[in-house]
Amino acid sequence: MLKTLNLVPIKPNLTFIGKQKFFFIISVLFLVVSIGSLLTRSLNYGIDFQGGIMIEIRTTQTGNLAQMRNLLSDLKLGEISLQEFGEPTDFLIRIQKQDGGEEAQQKAVEKVKASLPPDVEYRRTEFVGPKVSDELFRDGVLAVIFAIIGILAYIWFRFEWQFGLGAIIALCHDVLTTVGIFSLIGLEFNLSTVAAILTIAGYSINDTVVVYDRVRENLRKYKSMPLTELLNNSINETLSRTVMTSLTTLLALGSLYILGGEVIRGFSFGMIWGVLVGTYSSVCLAVPLLLYLNVDRGTGTDDAKIS
Repeated sequence: MLKTLNLVPIKPNLTFIGKQKFFFIISVLFLVVSIGSLLTRSLNYGIDFQGGIMIEIRTTQTGNLAQMRNLLSDLKLGEISLQEFGEPTDFLIRIQKQDGGEEAQQKAVEKVKASLPPDVEYRRTEFVGPKVSDELFRDGVLAVIFAIIGILAYIWFRFEWQFGLGAIIALCHDVLTTVGIFSLIGLEFNLSTVAAILTIAGYSINDTVVVYDRVRENLRKYKSMPLTELLNNSINETLSRTVMTSLTTLLALGSLYILGGEVIRGFSFGMIWGVLVGTYSSVCLAVPLLLYLNVDRGTGTDDAKIS
């Protein structure tokens, strides 16, 4: 008979509530480092937000990335990135915005074409101007803000205000630390990163709602149980589900990061970080915060005593 693999004990009895000050210190450190990096280093904005030139090419045979990068770097056009785009013969060239208006952008494209072999097929050339990039940046920021407001409204409607506030604090923690890690390690921040942040927001709040549902259920069931013990039990009762969901999601994201190529590497990295920090915040931040928010225990009889 096959034995099941239990990565988390069936009935764990780990102590989370009681160590909340340690978790809060860790979270504050994450936020301080993230905000400090954003203020001192800013973000490595991609062409979507910064403006520039994007050229998609196809070669007749598998290209030599290192050789092509050397050819392009000799053009003195500023920051140039080259990455595989789908097939091994497809490549995406990104060039920073050139000074001098549209004519300067056209000259940059001509330089690129002159430096590459004559059998290269130019499938797409796009110019992203400052107006478009500013609009994309504004729309990206608004999308994140509206998503957070919508989530707050849903949590406030479904739970009491204390749960809504705790969930939003945890959510803002996840979003800020995700943006902060991109700033800290210099990864390109583009529209796919914004998509990752929005996905992280949904994933994080889903994890938090699962634990909060169990907390609310136990608050109604165990009227006389100390709040510290009740919150700790609620975390342990949902821990197996939380860990297994995160692990299976990370397996898929790990495959995307390793096999998906450069085009979606920023997205998959952001998602991996978001799943990790979202799982942490749901367990170690969102629930312990209820201790300090005077959560309403409701009225009624202790069901455990009746049974």
